[in-house]
Amino acid sequence: MNNNFVDYVKIYVKSGKGGAGSSHLRREKYIPKGGPDGGDGGRGGHIIIQGNQQLWTLLHLKYQKHAKAGHGGDGSKSESTGADGEDKIIDVPLGTVARDEETGEVLFEITEDGEQKVLLAGGRGGKGNVHYKSATFQTPRFAQPGEPVKERTAILELKILADVGLVGFPNAGKSTLLSVLSAAKPEIADYPFTTLTPNLGMVSYRGFKSFVMADIPGIIEGANEGKGLGHRFLRHIERNSTLLFMVPADSDDIGKEYEILLNELRKYNPELLDKDRLLAISKSDMLDEELKTEISAQLEKEIPGIDRIFISSVAQYNLAQLKDKLWALMN
Repeated sequence: MNNNFVDYVKIYVKSGKGGAGSSHLRREKYIPKGGPDGGDGGRGGHIIIQGNQQLWTLLHLKYQKHAKAGHGGDGSKSESTGADGEDKIIDVPLGTVARDEETGEVLFEITEDGEQKVLLAGGRGGKGNVHYKSATFQTPRFAQPGEPVKERTAILELKILADVGLVGFPNAGKSTLLSVLSAAKPEIADYPFTTLTPNLGMVSYRGFKSFVMADIPGIIEGANEGKGLGHRFLRHIERNSTLLFMVPADSDDIGKEYEILLNELRKYNPELLDKDRLLAISKSDMLDEELKTEISAQLEKEIPGIDRIFISSVAQYNLAQLKDKLWALMN
C-alpha cells in the first residue's frame, strides 16, 4: 500500500515577535540635549505557505509539526529601524487548503506554483520615540514595544487537482483503467476498497498533450454520511473538471448503479452535478454487439442525455475513443 500519500496534516506555527522601538535621545558632542532619534522595531517573521508544483502530497510536513519564524530586531539610535524577522516558508502541493483548527474556517487555498499566502503574520515592530515627539512634548523617553509572538494550529488539507475523476463502486475496474491508460501502477485486486488513497495517473494524449486522471477510492452507498471511507475521498472529487462514471457491464442494473453513484455525489455536494459527466461501461469485452445495442437503448430510456461508451481495459477496447471523449469534454 502506498502510505506516502498524505493529504491531511495539523501544523502548529509561531510567527516572530516584533522588535521594540528605541527610546534613544540624540547625544552628540555639540548637541548635548538632542531630541528623540529612536528608530522603529522590525516586524516579526511571517509564516508563509507557498505553492510548489513539484509536490504531490503533504508527506514532508508529517514529521515537521512545528514551524517558527524569526523575531524582528529592535530599533536603535539615528532613527535606525530594526531588521525584519526571517519569514518561514512552507511549501505545499497545489490544491492545498488551509483551515483554522479551532473554528474550521477556510483561510485560503493554494492553486498556483509560487503563489504565497500568509498563514500567520509576524508581530508588528514597535514605534520609536521619534513618533511621539510634538511641539509640546519634545523629549519623549519612551517607545512602543513590539507585538508579541502569535501562534495557531492550522490544518492543511490537500484536494487533488485532477482533470478527470473516476467515480464508481469498488471493483468497477477504475484502477485497471488507470494502469492501462497511464504510467500509474495502482494496486489491483478484486475486492472492494483496494484503493485506499487516490491514485493519480498522467494520461498522454495525441501529440504531446496529457491530462491527469485520479482514481478516487470506491464510493459506497452511504458514503456521504461518512460511512465507509466516504468523506475523506469525496473532497478530492470537488476539484476535478470532468467526472468519468464507471459501471461494469456485468452489473445487475447499469442505469440504477449510475443513479446511486450520482445520488451519493448529490447528497455530499450538489455542485458536483454541474461537472461534465461521461459513463463508461467497463468490462465490455464480454458483450456482443447485439447486447451492446440493447443496453444502449435501455440506458437511453433510463438516463437520457448522458453520453456513454463501452470499454474494456483488459482487451484495450475503445480506449482511444474514451480519451477522445474525455478530451472533448475537458476542452
